[in-house]
Amino acid sequence: MRDNPQLLDKPVAVGGSPQRRGVVATCNYVARQYGIHSAMASATARKRCPDLIIIKPDMEKYRQASTLIQQIFARYTELIEPLSLDEAYLDVSQCELLDGSATRIAEAIRAEVRQQVGITISAGVAPNKFLAKIASDWEKPDGLTVIKPEQVADFVARLPVKKLHGVGKVTAARMQKLGIHTCADLAKLSEEALTQHFGSFGERLRQLSLGIDNRPVQTDRIRKSVSVENTYARDLASVEECMAELPALIEQLHRRLRRLDKDYLIQKQFVKIKFHDFVQTTVEMLAASTCPDNYKSLCEQGFRRGNKPVRLLGVGVRVLPQVDEPEADTVDQLALELEMDALESNTTEQNKP
Repeated sequence: MRDNPQLLDKPVAVGGSPQRRGVVATCNYVARQYGIHSAMASATARKRCPDLIIIKPDMEKYRQASTLIQQIFARYTELIEPLSLDEAYLDVSQCELLDGSATRIAEAIRAEVRQQVGITISAGVAPNKFLAKIASDWEKPDGLTVIKPEQVADFVARLPVKKLHGVGKVTAARMQKLGIHTCADLAKLSEEALTQHFGSFGERLRQLSLGIDNRPVQTDRIRKSVSVENTYARDLASVEECMAELPALIEQLHRRLRRLDKDYLIQKQFVKIKFHDFVQTTVEMLAASTCPDNYKSLCEQGFRRGNKPVRLLGVGVRVLPQVDEPEADTVDQLALELEMDALESNTTEQNKP
């Protein structure tokens, strides 16, 4: 829309072709009025909005814009935690510009991005990361929401629980059955009740329901996995057809791994399969490399779980940060944890509609 004014006020999405099983990566707010959203099949999106304009992704353009935005961030603070190409946490508590006012800093950043990059951004100003994230989404597009310390209790009390990070459709439905609709409802439950209903996630829910989030802004984010995947225009009807696609996927994975920081070690290999009915499964195993034979074995295991045509196939690795000379006891403990984790993960199957 920035580069082509003719797209203004028209429904626009970025994604793949509806004729080739493309998926919507994102869309503008005009398109969202038709119920279109990211991860939706492009064919479904086009049915909901016949006039939808679908544009192919241009990652280099997005990286250039992201770099410019990051440079603007860096003028105000060194404490930046990138979440994606277009989102980041900033800790401006030590910034002396604009009298150290977080609100004025956010306004200045938004103005600079608009002037220098030509796009709008929304911002949230709050005492912690949880609330800042909620606030940044509050008045999209092109909004600024400020939650002052003295406003936290009232703001959180009225916050719908479905807004909490980690509360998906299943958890939200369970909460509704329990009569929990807002964080005020959630805060009334005892620690024992939260643990009973939500397990180890209960303690985190209790903290969020009170507006508590002590996580610092981390300038060095730890990568956990690297993967590539492909959605095929025609279903892969057999395990042999899936096998035939593995070499190309593995080569893509190798190219991506070459760009990865060398301070990471491969911990596991995995294969992801999405069948034609959208049921999805992931199979993984302990490994220190990207052995092709392992991917073949994992692919066979995954295919047998459904034994039906495959629409999406992916390969990847789980990684761990490399540490300097750990003690022998630490190595033994890590090996034991990885072995137990492997036993659990290899018996786990995810079914996602």
